[in-house]
Parts: sequence; structure tokens; C-alpha cells
Amino acid sequence: MAARGTVTLYYGLTGVLNALWGATLPATNARLDLGEGLLGGLLMALAAGALAAMPVAGWLADRWGGRRVLKAAAPAASFALTGSAVAASVESLMIAVIVLGMSMGVLNVALSVQAVAVERALERPIMATMHGTWTLGAVAGGAVVTTALRVGTDVRLLMAAGALTLALAMLAAGGKLDEPTPPSPDVREEGRTVQKSAPLRPGLVIALGVVGAAAFITEGAATDWAGVHATRTLGGDLATGSLVYTVFFAAMTLVRFVGDAVRARLGAVRTIRLAGGAATAGYGLVLLAGALPAAASTRVGCAIAGWALAAAGMAVVWPIVTSLLGAGDGSAQRLSMVTTISYGGGLVGPALIGYVATAATLSLALLIPAVLALVVAAAAPPLFAAVIRTQTTTSNAHRRADAPSSTT
Repeated sequence: MAARGTVTLYYGLTGVLNALWGATLPATNARLDLGEGLLGGLLMALAAGALAAMPVAGWLADRWGGRRVLKAAAPAASFALTGSAVAASVESLMIAVIVLGMSMGVLNVALSVQAVAVERALERPIMATMHGTWTLGAVAGGAVVTTALRVGTDVRLLMAAGALTLALAMLAAGGKLDEPTPPSPDVREEGRTVQKSAPLRPGLVIALGVVGAAAFITEGAATDWAGVHATRTLGGDLATGSLVYTVFFAAMTLVRFVGDAVRARLGAVRTIRLAGGAATAGYGLVLLAGALPAAASTRVGCAIAGWALAAAGMAVVWPIVTSLLGAGDGSAQRLSMVTTISYGGGLVGPALIGYVATAATLSLALLIPAVLALVVAAAAPPLFAAVIRTQTTTSNAHRRADAPSSTT
């Protein structure tokens, strides 16, 4: 339980860190007059840094353990945000964003590895609640950013002060991070033990990563483009742009805190089917907002409702993917592979949206996450069913192999 509390705190602080980056993007965009093209390039640089670091993070977690990597990566990622805060040109901002991406890539892999270890130790689902704490931190951070911008705080001072505060908080949390106690073996007759489930086939692991990537692209579209869409396309002000971000993560937080209970009642397959449908409907409202011949307030209101519904749908996708992997042998290598694929999609996707927005319009570019939400609704249920079936079948096979043989 102590390990769970500390890892939960890390999730909350990481959510705040994400808000300090995402909720300030509209203000940073305005400060340096980036536009959709340059902003898309920055997001691609963030993705490149993270993708380069994630495989290394998986290797480090296998070699040294997720706990040690997490203790080092969390404060480093927080401090790295100061580079984006003080950047005075597009070139310096690009370098700072690459460093930020690398540090956040290591942090995300280490956090996922440690969270799976905690869930396996407790032997009950907690992953949705963990991620709910992440989004709660994002909501709190987004609210602080919105309030600070409304009263006229300089975005550079806001980001730098927040980054330094988070780095100190991450260091303090690291001093309390304990290794979770592994679960007791499932003892059978004659002192034999039974493996709870076996490793998944590589194809299923990759497929889970693809589903995670689709979920993260839809979420990343909100993180990096919802505010810009509200200000540049729908006519809202900068503070309203930050408000859209905050509403998105508020809805996601509420759903994640009930996600474990919903999954326990409906099962992973039905839950993911409902989630994908809700997210698809939400993106439909977002796209409709850009086409409405109405006042800016009406268009922004329609978009906010759409982002909230999309958030509710995507809230449980990644927690369920992570839990399904944790139900296996808990391999850090497999988990880091899925995390790399998933987070990689979430980092590359928003950058791709930026390039499509430059070539066409941002409203048209948001068709990308809308289609992916539909893919999650259609493809994830049969995939999850296959994963559960494989784990159950293999687990039963191990039980039969380890059972005492009968003699006549």
C-alpha cells in the first residue's frame, strides 16, 4: 500500500507536468508567433526525443528496475520544462523541446513499469484509478494555468516556477518510493505452484500497442490542439483555449476514477466497445463546431461538449491495455514495447495533425483522431477478447501441467 501511494503521487505530479506543457501551448504559440506549421514541427521534435529515449528506458528498467529509473527520470523531466519557458527563439525552443521529449519518454516508461508492479503486488485492478490521479493532476495544473493567464501572468514565469516546484516535489517523492512486495505464489497440491498466466504472443503485444497508440493520438489531439482549435478556428480567447484543455481532463478524471468498477461489472470487451463509441461521438461534435454558422461562444460550447465526451470514451483505454499486460508475466520488456508504440503514436499523431492543418485546415486534420476513435470501437473489443482467451487458456494449461498426476 505504501508503494501504491507513492506511485499514485508520481502519477498526479506527472499530470501537472503535462498541464504545464499542454495548457500553455496557446500562450507559447502567441508569444513566439509560431503558427500551425512551426507548432507541428515542435511537437514532432518532442515525439522524436521521446521515441529515441523510450527503448533505452525499457532496457534500463530491465537492468536496474523501474523504481531506480523513475526516481531519476521524474525530477529530470520536471526541470527540463524550464528550457521551453526561457526559450527566446524558435531554434532554442526546438532544442529545449527535444530534451523535454527525451526526459518525458523515460519518465513515462518507468512510471508504467512501476505501476504494473504495484498492481501485480495488490492482485486487483487499480490502473484506471492511477491514471485518474494523473488526469486529476492535469486538471489541477490546467486550472492553475488558466487562472494565472487570466490575471496576466507571463507564461515564461509561470512555466519556469511550476517546473522548479515540480522538480523539488518529484525529488521528495523519490525518497519515499519503495519496491512493491510481489504477490504470493498460487500454491497447489504437493507444494506445486502455478503460473497465473503466460507471456502473450508478439503479435498480440504489438496489437495492444497499436490500440494504445490510437487512444493516445485521440488524447494528444486534445492536449496539443484543443486549445489552438478553440482560439484560432472557433474564435475563443487564450484563456478559453486553456479552459477547453481543463474540461477535457476533468471529464477524463471522473471516468477514470470509476473505470475499475465499470470494467469489473461489464468486462474489458464491453467497456472498450462503449468507450470507443463515446469518443467517436465526441469527435463528431468537435468537427461539427467548426462548421456551425453561429457565434463564437456557441461554437466553443459545442466543441467543449465534444471534447468532454471524447475524454470520457478514451479514459479507460490505456488503463485496460496496461492491466491486460500486467495480468501476464509482468515483463518490463513487453510493457516497455507496448508503452513505446502507444506513446509514440500519441506523440507523432498531434504533430501529424499540425502538418495536415497547415496543408488544409485544423478542422479537417481533426478527422484523424476521429477515425482512430472509431477504429478503437471496432477493433479493440475482439483484440481484448483474444488476449483474455489466450491468457485463460494458457493459465489452464499450466494448471493441468502442474497438477499431481493420478495413478491406478
